[in-house]
Amino acid sequence: MPTAARYPDPTTRLLITLSAMAAAVMNQVDTTIANVALPHMQGSTSASREQLTWALTSYMVAGAIFTPLSGWLAGKFGRKRLLLYSIVGFALASGLCGIATNLFELVAFRILQGVFGSALVPMTQATLLDINPPEQHGKSMAIFGLAAIVGPLAGPLLGGYLTEVLSWHWVFYINLPLGVLSFIGLSAFMPEAHNEEQADFDLFGFGLLAVGLGAFQLMLDRGQMLDWFDSWEICIEATLAAAAAYMFLVHMMTARHPFVSLALFKDGNFVISTLIGFFLGVLIYSVLSLLPPMLSELFGHPTMAIGIAMAPRGIGTLIAMLVVGRIINKVDLRILISAGMLFSAASGWMMAQMNLQADDSLVIFSGVLQGIGASLVFVPLSTMSFATLAPHLRNEGAALGTLVRNLGGAVGIAVIQAMTVRNTATVESRLVEGARPDNPVVSLAMPGFDFGSLQSLERVDYEIMRQALMVAYVDAFWAMFVVGVVVAPLVFLLRRPRRGAG
Repeated sequence: MPTAARYPDPTTRLLITLSAMAAAVMNQVDTTIANVALPHMQGSTSASREQLTWALTSYMVAGAIFTPLSGWLAGKFGRKRLLLYSIVGFALASGLCGIATNLFELVAFRILQGVFGSALVPMTQATLLDINPPEQHGKSMAIFGLAAIVGPLAGPLLGGYLTEVLSWHWVFYINLPLGVLSFIGLSAFMPEAHNEEQADFDLFGFGLLAVGLGAFQLMLDRGQMLDWFDSWEICIEATLAAAAAYMFLVHMMTARHPFVSLALFKDGNFVISTLIGFFLGVLIYSVLSLLPPMLSELFGHPTMAIGIAMAPRGIGTLIAMLVVGRIINKVDLRILISAGMLFSAASGWMMAQMNLQADDSLVIFSGVLQGIGASLVFVPLSTMSFATLAPHLRNEGAALGTLVRNLGGAVGIAVIQAMTVRNTATVESRLVEGARPDNPVVSLAMPGFDFGSLQSLERVDYEIMRQALMVAYVDAFWAMFVVGVVVAPLVFLLRRPRRGAG
């Protein structure tokens, strides 16, 4: 454990924290900021809406593949050097995305963004843990949570504003000033870390993990669009992912120096915390995928109104972060994590009361509740997962934790989208069966309705579609309620770390 003399002074710690946080925010905002700008990109890139989804998919796939590599690179070349190179590469790739003129260029530059951005979040987390003494780890993780949680929440609002006021190009250009400030700050204040002795690079293990993660991410992102296993592409991707995962596990258990250190899995707190982090990703990212289309399709909200309705989630997160940072050393962290999961479950329960006559107040209040819940989970969970982990494993641990949380988000989005589409079709089919002239309910609700009028039938069909879609969204929110309730008891499998452990 580092001695007090090895920690930077408070002023230097603050400057390092601000600089590293700028890099992490830059990366996390980009996971969602481009979503709202897709319709505006079509004219500039001459691509269809379906083709433009590759601009989102390519970024996520590249990030998933290279995130585990960041732990090894930090140990081999030094964390500071890795962060600086990553910031420069990410900022340059962002600028190139902004000047892209066709789909090929945009996807290629988004891949570069994903590659260079993969190290920013885990290395920021590891940096904040290393520059602060153990008793300050709770507060430092509260600060880090602002990037990890608020970043994706703020993306749609910021993206909508930049797109409407300036142009879609600025959803990428905004990264340039952040990158410059972050690079200057870390160059000037972040201490040089001594490189740890590293085993030879396990190229075979990394290759298996890259193939498995890439195929799995592609399967999740494109599954609903291609009707899942009715598509040969999805079948091939699923087979590749399963085969690569099996071979990677066997290789990891038998290799002398595997790509992912087995020592990580000997720490029970880290393993359970990482598992809970997976479900945290499910809860956070699933809501982000549900609310924008729901508010747009069912309630007719424009882009900016959607961003404003979702903004209170970030406010709830910020408030909870400030409170948790002050009390984290005074209460059992497991109680905070469990309470956070129940808060998130309560948010899902509130949204499950949604109907087509509801106003934005339900979205706002449930959003604040979920923001509070996410903070109550993320901050103590990050603290506990590293409290008993050896310091030399922090780089790998941070990379693996970030990867699993992002995979949770990808799985959650895919499952929720599939549930929504299939439930919509099921409910719509049942409603259509009942919309017939001999149904007394129809006669009572719509006396004198003319089943021979094409215009009237179109109006009823549209209303049936809206009702079915609303039911599907409600079912999805109930599913998130169940996830929060079921995961909450897992928290008590964690061991309370000794006071002062770090």
